[in-house]
Amino acid sequence: MKPLNRNLALSLTLVFLSGLAVGVIGHSYYARTSPAARKGAPPRGPRDFRKAYIQDMKSRLKLSADQQARLDVILDQTEAKYKAFRDRTRPEMTAIQDAQVAAINAMLVPEQQTEYAKMRKEREDRRKKREAQQGKRD
Repeated sequence: MKPLNRNLALSLTLVFLSGLAVGVIGHSYYARTSPAARKGAPPRGPRDFRKAYIQDMKSRLKLSADQQARLDVILDQTEAKYKAFRDRTRPEMTAIQDAQVAAINAMLVPEQQTEYAKMRKEREDRRKKREAQQGKRD
């Protein structure tokens, strides 16, 4: 085989193997991040977590109908206790957050304060959007 043909064959082989490597890496990345791969992803909202938890308890522990009903009551009671706790502590947490914002604003110059206010507004908008999306799923 002539040196030119050997170099051409070697070059084409290297190009082919490089494409194969890129394809394998791309496929493994896609397989991890595709919507199909996320079907087994953990639930996102509280109702989803509860539904998955109850289903896991039913299947793994083989709960009777009576036990399932009692589990629902226990989970309802726990949810009510958590809500009461959040309601009691929310004012204190809001005060802590307000103090933080005031301290940060105190260290910033006026131009930075304006940008900081925008940052906080954007963050709040993203939070509201995320909550609205979760509300639609629940």
